[in-house]
Amino acid sequence: QAQLVESGGGVVQAGDSLRLSCAASHRTVNHYAMAWYRQAPGKQREIVAAINANGVTTYYADSVKGRFTISRGDAQNTVYLQMNSLKPEDTAIYYCASAISITMVTSTPRDWGQGTQVTVSS
Repeated sequence: QAQLVESGGGVVQAGDSLRLSCAASHRTVNHYAMAWYRQAPGKQREIVAAINANGVTTYYADSVKGRFTISRGDAQNTVYLQMNSLKPEDTAIYYCASAISITMVTSTPRDWGQGTQVTVSS
């Protein structure tokens, strides 16, 4: 089971950018799909973006299309979420997740990180 550690969260103003990072504890995640989820106060956790093992296929929630970009690092056991044009409604705890396929990671991830807080002020 992979240990996932998120970083990069913070407090920013609307329109600013942030880049979140997720580092996995071992390189087997090179063969795994990765995803970012978020959970806002009082709301259910929702998928934000996902990427398959080789980085070719990506998925984005409609709410972030054109603003967020998911990518894998050169070492492959890292994944990033570049967030541009942030809005107050993007405020949430952002979680990294992994699973054997992009279908699985967008529905029932196997591994989860502890989350990193992103707060966007208006």
